[in-house]
Amino acid sequence: MDWRDTGILLSSRRHGETSMIIEVFTPERGRYAGVVRGGASRKIAPILQTGAQLDLAWRARLEDHIGSFTVELQRSRAAVAMGQRLALAGMNAVLALLAFALPEREAHEALYQKSQNLLDLLDQPDLWPLAYLQWETALLDDLGYGLDLKQCAVTGSTEDLIYISPKSARAVSSKGAGDWANRLLPLPPALQGAATDDTDIVEALRVTEYFLVNKLAKDQIGKPLPQARARFIDALQRRATSASAE
Repeated sequence: MDWRDTGILLSSRRHGETSMIIEVFTPERGRYAGVVRGGASRKIAPILQTGAQLDLAWRARLEDHIGSFTVELQRSRAAVAMGQRLALAGMNAVLALLAFALPEREAHEALYQKSQNLLDLLDQPDLWPLAYLQWETALLDDLGYGLDLKQCAVTGSTEDLIYISPKSARAVSSKGAGDWANRLLPLPPALQGAATDDTDIVEALRVTEYFLVNKLAKDQIGKPLPQARARFIDALQRRATSASAE
């Protein structure tokens, strides 16, 4: 069995004295793992930096074996990420969530393209936070936990949408909420496509966190979200606090 594809390097770990086991996200085959022989060498190790875009060739005797990769670097993102604390935290959050949430060997081509586009914005810190929020809602949608914010789940109205139902992930208007308002989540402007700053985006990410934690992580995967996401939110909150103090 063998195939060739491009992919984003999600993680790598040492295997034996000279090899590495890597996990990648590819458009046609989803999340895939394999061994890179000699991956710990001076020649190959610099290529295996998380976030890198790789040209991949995978081979195994049987399809269900872990198999082995040969890799060539298409594009590195390490230098951009390492130069900016927020970019590094954001990249780590994206890679960790993909490794956490995606089923093995299941294609998610639309999500792959969105992930690649997001990582290519690492050098644009003003665009990155909102792009990350949009990516996170796309992740929820792709995995079956999407938010439906077009109209009120109770009245059908498209106006005055200020809440989200934690049960259905649908928007609710102030009129539709009634006596249940205190049991609903807020619907921040950032989730409605309104102009935003970092504070608005952090508020929106607290909402998407509810569905990541209580729907995806708890119901489907059964373990907590990776800490990399929390570190990114903390970094974004610090930037928002710093900006408001100026």
